[in-house]
Amino acid sequence: MKITLPFLLLGCLATAAFAQTDKKTFKPADFYKIPTVSDAQVSPDGKWVAYGVSTVDTAKDKRVSHLWMQSWDGKSSIQLTFGDQPASRARWSPDGKYLAFLSSRDSKNGSQLWLLDRRGGEAQKVTDIKGDLGDYEWSPDGNRLVMVIGDPENAGKEAPKTPKPIVVDRYHFKQDYQGYLEHDHNHLYLFDIGTKKLDTLTKGNFDEGSPTWAPDGKSIAFVSNRDADPDRSENADVFVVEAKANGAVKQLTTWKGHDVSPKYSPDGKYIAYLRQNSEGYNMYSQNVLCLMNADGSATQLLTKDLDRPVDSPDWSKDGKTIAFLVDDDRERYAATYTLANKKINIIPATRGKVNLGDIAAQGAGSWVITLSDPYMPYEIYALEAGKLRRLTYQQRDWLSKVTLAQVTGFRSTSKDGTKVSGVLYRPDSTSTKKMPFILFVHGGPVAQDDYSFDATCQVLASAGYAVAAVNYRGSSGRGIEYTRAIAADWGNKEVIDLHGAVDELVKQGITDPDKLGVGGWSYGGITTDFLIASDTRFKAAASGAGSALQIANYGIDQYILQYDNELGQPWKNIDVYNKISYPFLHADRIKTPVLFMSGLKDFNVPTAGSEQMYQALKSLGVPAELILYPNQNHGISIPSYQVDRVERYIKWYDKYLK
Repeated sequence: MKITLPFLLLGCLATAAFAQTDKKTFKPADFYKIPTVSDAQVSPDGKWVAYGVSTVDTAKDKRVSHLWMQSWDGKSSIQLTFGDQPASRARWSPDGKYLAFLSSRDSKNGSQLWLLDRRGGEAQKVTDIKGDLGDYEWSPDGNRLVMVIGDPENAGKEAPKTPKPIVVDRYHFKQDYQGYLEHDHNHLYLFDIGTKKLDTLTKGNFDEGSPTWAPDGKSIAFVSNRDADPDRSENADVFVVEAKANGAVKQLTTWKGHDVSPKYSPDGKYIAYLRQNSEGYNMYSQNVLCLMNADGSATQLLTKDLDRPVDSPDWSKDGKTIAFLVDDDRERYAATYTLANKKINIIPATRGKVNLGDIAAQGAGSWVITLSDPYMPYEIYALEAGKLRRLTYQQRDWLSKVTLAQVTGFRSTSKDGTKVSGVLYRPDSTSTKKMPFILFVHGGPVAQDDYSFDATCQVLASAGYAVAAVNYRGSSGRGIEYTRAIAADWGNKEVIDLHGAVDELVKQGITDPDKLGVGGWSYGGITTDFLIASDTRFKAAASGAGSALQIANYGIDQYILQYDNELGQPWKNIDVYNKISYPFLHADRIKTPVLFMSGLKDFNVPTAGSEQMYQALKSLGVPAELILYPNQNHGISIPSYQVDRVERYIKWYDKYLK
């Protein structure tokens, strides 16, 4: 095991101070050096935190995750797994003697469960499951685990030399990363550690997930959509099943929107969970923290009046409070709900220019969190008595060698009076010189640009640009009405907001109005196309994973529910589809040179949209390039492709803006 001592790193700070002149500008190739820290799990005695660290293996051009363990007192950091096979999802046994984790090492059947004895010795593989083992949780007595296992391909038999025809008859029949959907599902199983026996808990033509044990070990709560045709809704309810083979199942919630993330209170009396704020399908919704009795009665909506999306609920060890995270105007902070006085308390130490990724209980009033800020990707912190204390230093080495752009917040007012928030990146925020500018638009659209580390905006700013990330209407974090404002009206209010933000930065003398660029991925790519079709002010654009003739996506992407519920069916609402296809149907108004990009296996926003827009501009004689990444889905995952993408951004913008 590899042991490092954070106080030794602290001792190196003096040396680092003398090495400032050796720092280099943050470059695309630095993406290879950034580790991903995630999935913090506190040991039962509260003295250790297990977590995952993903790093790039440049030789194999892939990320590999391994497990680490950090002492709560901050003195010891131990790497637990090594090698070229990843390990993930570490979970402590209730007595703290074992760490379970998932790994595909020594397996022909994908990820299996492994046990690492903390008292010493090598990790041991304990399962050989034919099916996708995706999640699991220890029983309170430590003798069993509940597992989420996907039905095995080819029923667990060896794949035929000639693949069988794909047969689909489902309403929702394709999904990014999963491909074409037949009738394979995820179900719950009980695994006995001692006997290695695997018992079936649930079965049927639906999926189950998010299992959590009742403290008495007699039942397991989980989430499932058991509508008559689950494909035709995004409903999900909380159920409970007896913790035995073919145990009785009881439905606890009936809300016709999703109910997810159930967590039992330590005494087993209550279940905290998240509820979608509206019933039925709604792309523009947000979660409300709820509480119900363990039998499903007496539901309370705890954060209904907060009007902000919340997630990651977890109980304190004494069961007196529930902690959760809140998205709120570029921030993501922690809050607690106290059962005794029924009050929400925002934790001040987690406010400001930071972003929390997860929160989990360590003690009665202490928590472990992952935290990022504009100058640091996620690290793990202790939150004790309302104060933060850093535990991990995985990012320190590479950050000590680079100079990052400076980050500030700003606000603008759109022409219709809407107040809009954004984040601005500049190589030097004290400079009075007007800079070439890039408006980089986030996807979603239900998401927000915040004060977490944004490698893309950082690298573009480090290349000599002022870069703005703007939370246009449709973004989260500003209340449900702000988010819903663009429903069935794409490319209107968000375009007004984005142009307004550019106007404000030009007015402040930050950006050069003659050197404006724009770009984005997914809905950011779609919005980029709207922006350049509505105004010729942008001299360069990069549109990634966007769409074009929107009616052509009906049936070839994964958004059939959104089309039928938000836009209506094309044969009934062709005017709506034509309206939101404005950039393609008015491509002759585009004068901006555009770099189009897409992953060739993208079922989210298929390559056809980028190809259509590219072909339109080439036919019109507007400069354009089309970059297609082989074997990539909506998210570009191969490290060299991620670097290639930002290198192409910079070259394209340099060509037309510098």
